[in-house]
Formats: sequence, structure tokens, C-alpha cells
Amino acid sequence: MQLWRVSPVNGDLSEVPGIGPAAIKKLAEADPPITNTYQLFGKFLMLKGPDSDERKVTCLEHTERFWYYLKQRGITAHRSAIVKAIAEKAATFFAGIYDETEWDDEDDDEDDE
Repeated sequence: MQLWRVSPVNGDLSEVPGIGPAAIKKLAEADPPITNTYQLFGKFLMLKGPDSDERKVTCLEHTERFWYYLKQRGITAHRSAIVKAIAEKAATFFAGIYDETEWDDEDDDEDDE
């Protein structure tokens, strides 16, 4: 994960830890399709809002929204790893968008029911 955080983004979805061929196919079939890493970051950033004067989207809520977005797109493996990878990389671009202390490493990809 450290190498991912410090390496330049090249746009290939397979560069994101946790994303393999099956996830790439499912993201490409999404509406709208996600075909590169930049679009995936864009989707992650879109889920940060909307904020209001009374309420701001928290880090935890933001990452949960992205986790559920991936679930809705049919990503069934490594969702939490993908969320963490995108959030940690985004934090290198946008200070304060992700707080590592709010991430529970014990989380798995099981749905809360």
C-alpha cells in the first residue's frame, strides 16, 4: 500500500490495490462506466458531499458511501481494500479528506444486515 500511496497514478484501474480483471469489467459496465483510475477518483470525490451549513459529510460516511457504491456496481471482492487504497491516495492530494484513525482494519466485506 505504501508504494501505491507514493507512486504516480497512470490511469490503469489495475494499479489500484484490490482491483483485478473482474472488478475492471464490472466498473466498465457501470452507468456511467468507470474505465480508468481518474474516473474512479472522481466518483470517490463526488461522494464526499453534499455538505450543508449544519452538516458535513464525515470521513467515515464518505468511505462507507464509496464502499456501497462499489457494492452496487457488483464488486464482491476486496471492496474494503479498494476503498482504503483510493481514500489513502486521495489523502495525498487532498489533506483532511481521509482520517486513517477512523478506518477499522478489522472490517471485512461482509454486509451489515
